[in-house]
Amino acid sequence: MPARWLLRSLFGCYALLGTAHAADAGFAPQVWVNPGVISHHFDRSGDFREDNIGVGAEVLVAPAHALMLGTFINSDRTRTRYGAYQWRPLHWQPGGIKVSAGIAAGGFDGYPRYHDGGWFFAAMPVLAIEGERLGANLSIVPTLKDRVDGAIILMIKLRVW
Repeated sequence: MPARWLLRSLFGCYALLGTAHAADAGFAPQVWVNPGVISHHFDRSGDFREDNIGVGAEVLVAPAHALMLGTFINSDRTRTRYGAYQWRPLHWQPGGIKVSAGIAAGGFDGYPRYHDGGWFFAAMPVLAIEGERLGANLSIVPTLKDRVDGAIILMIKLRVW
């Protein structure tokens, strides 16, 4: 049931963001795909998996609004599923590369020490760097003592539409 709720929430956000898209005349939605994330944990003494392979998609519905959905093998070696919304109101364009910053917030599961692996809400800063076809998202996962181990995460993404 939480997965259905998450999907419904994401589609609801997409419908609400239709007005944001209308305000950005000339912007066409973009679809990006990714093979999971790479993580670098702050606590280097732990036995963490840092090549967190998976599959995900990000739909940029307006320059400052994106929806994300995906799955990967997390640092605890269990499967995580996620659905999130990105609000990236800060924008730069150095050398023709689009850079935007903001926050990503959504639902995540699969962390055994947090809600016994069940769903939880989390928010984290996000920095998106996007060329014509290749991009990356950088985020910081905060350390939640005895629940989630903090890390810097890198998501490489490819624009497919």
